[in-house]
Amino acid sequence: MKRKSPRPRGMGEAARREMFERLAAFNPKPRTELEYGTPFELLVAVTLSAQATDVGVNKATRRLFPVANTPAAILALGEEGLKRYISSIGLFNAKARNVIAACRILVEEHGGEVPEEREALERLPGVGRKTANVVLNTAFGQPTMAVDTHIFRVSNRTGLAPGKDVREVEDRLLERIPGKYLLDAHHWLILHGRYVCKARKPDCPNCIIRDLCRYPDKTPGHAEGA
Repeated sequence: MKRKSPRPRGMGEAARREMFERLAAFNPKPRTELEYGTPFELLVAVTLSAQATDVGVNKATRRLFPVANTPAAILALGEEGLKRYISSIGLFNAKARNVIAACRILVEEHGGEVPEEREALERLPGVGRKTANVVLNTAFGQPTMAVDTHIFRVSNRTGLAPGKDVREVEDRLLERIPGKYLLDAHHWLILHGRYVCKARKPDCPNCIIRDLCRYPDKTPGHAEGA
């Protein structure tokens, strides 16, 4: 039976600051890979992205948004009409139902605009805490932290913000990330998890924070840093 690796030690304050200095230098203006032009388009794209890739969502929204990119326009399509544009995405039936229901609330209660408050966002069908955090951060510039599987993995592996569930990791990230980096931290961490600190085989030899990371099972490559 394979022995489980020990839980990584927590990353110290100086290492955390150095980590984000390097990530910021490597990618000064990080952005989501979802394509959007308005807060509503972002809300729809993030809702569609659950258990789907950003590439797949972008392919669907490139067809959808030129035809309907407001709550009223998507309501006019109707649930069956919307499905025709998003049928390539996993769980499209449930997602179409949620998007239509959310559009109805946006039209009836918010004048067709996406609210900037967490409580109002989380009242929309298909919008949980993670989706609300993405919209608040990316569309409205609020320093929130949306913890997906990539960020959860990076936070635990590196020792940046270890936690047993996504809410614990979220709370610890908000406490531990230096304030000047908090607005962009969500994008840096998700991109790092997606392209470097990958689930099955992390690319430790090419990781710019390898020497700061507390992960005990780094993949082999160049010698460890100081």
